[in-house]
Amino acid sequence: MTAPMLSGYAATLEGLQRKARLRSLSPQRGVDFTSNDFLALASAPRLKEAIIAAMERGVPAGAGGSRLLRGNHPEHEALETEAAEFFGADRALYFGSGYAANSALFSTLPQRDDLIVYDTLIHASAHEGISASKAAGVSVSHNDANAFDEAIRNWRKNGGRGRPWIAVESLYSMDGDKAPLAELVDVADRHEGFLVIDEAHATGVFGAGGRGLAAGLEGRENVLALHTCGKALGVSGALLAVPGVLADYLVNRARAFIYSTAPSPLMAAGVRVALRIAEEEPHRREALERLVALVGKGLAGRFGMEPSRSQIQPVVIGDNARAVRIAGILQAEGFDIRAIRPPTVPDGTARLRLSITLNVNPQQIASMLDCLAAAMEEHRR
Repeated sequence: MTAPMLSGYAATLEGLQRKARLRSLSPQRGVDFTSNDFLALASAPRLKEAIIAAMERGVPAGAGGSRLLRGNHPEHEALETEAAEFFGADRALYFGSGYAANSALFSTLPQRDDLIVYDTLIHASAHEGISASKAAGVSVSHNDANAFDEAIRNWRKNGGRGRPWIAVESLYSMDGDKAPLAELVDVADRHEGFLVIDEAHATGVFGAGGRGLAAGLEGRENVLALHTCGKALGVSGALLAVPGVLADYLVNRARAFIYSTAPSPLMAAGVRVALRIAEEEPHRREALERLVALVGKGLAGRFGMEPSRSQIQPVVIGDNARAVRIAGILQAEGFDIRAIRPPTVPDGTARLRLSITLNVNPQQIASMLDCLAAAMEEHRR
C-alpha cells in the first residue's frame, strides 16, 4: 500500500500505465537497433586504445571542479581548439552533455527583446532552454522555412525589436528527416537573425569527414551548431561551435557551464581521437550508408513505407499499446527495438524507432524485417 504522502505520485504512474505510456529501465539485450552508436565507435579498438593511452599519460577521469575553478584541463582546451578547426568554427565549447549544451545556449544567448522560432519537433533539451530564456518563443510547422519567415515577419509587425533565433535539428531524432538548412540560413540572413543547428544525429555520419549537415555554414557570425559526442562519435559530452564572442559570453553567463563540474578530461581525450577516426575512416560511413539503403528497401518493398534515407527509420504504429506489444515481440526474438510513445512523439504517432548502426549486419537486418512482418500481422490492431 502506498504511503499517503506518496499517493499522488503513485496515481500519476498508474495513469501512465493505463495509457500504455509508463516507462521503466531495461538492460542492454539483443541485437542493437536502438542505440545512437551509428559508427560503432563506442567499442572500437582504436578508441579504447587511445583512452588507455591517455590514462597512462596521466589524464584523470574526473575534472575535480568547474571549468572556471580548477576543472579546466589541457585536454578540454586541446579538444576545443581541434574541434573548432575540424568543424570550421571560430570557437568550440565542451559541455558534459547535449542536454546541458542546448539548455545553456537557449537560456543564455537570446536576449529579452529577441524571439526564438523553433521547429515543433526540436529536441526536448532545446525546449528546456527556451522555457528558461528571457526571450519569447514560438513553434512553427516542421521543416517549413516559410513558416519561420512568416513568424518573424509577424513578430516585427507587432513591434518585435530584437533579433530572431531560428532553432532546428539538421537531422530529426524521431523521424530521420533533414532540415532545409539552405533555405533557413537565407531566412536568418534576411532578418539579421541567428540560425542554431542541432547536429546531434548528423555529426560523424554526414558531411565531409563526418562534419555534419551544417558543414559549409559553420564559421558564419550568425550560425551556431551543436555537435554531440555520445552518438556517432561514441564517447560523451557535446561541443557548441560558435563565434568567439558568444563562447566568451557563455563562459561568463551560462549557469549550466559555470556551476557544473567540468566534463571528464578522459572523455575529452576520447572525443579528440573520435574526430580523427571520423575523418580518417570513411569506410565506416560508406558501410552505414549501405545498411541504411538495405533497411529502406526492405521497408518500402514489404510494408509500403517511405524510407527516411537516414540511419533513423521510424515505423509508425499509432496506438501506444500496439507499439509496445510489437516491440515486445521483437525483443523476445532477440532484437533490441523500443516503442517510442508520447510525449516524446506527437499523440497518435507511437512508433518503433529503428536505429541503424554498424553494430548489425545484413543477415540480422533481414531477420529483423521478417520478425517485424510477423509481429505486425499478429497485432494488426
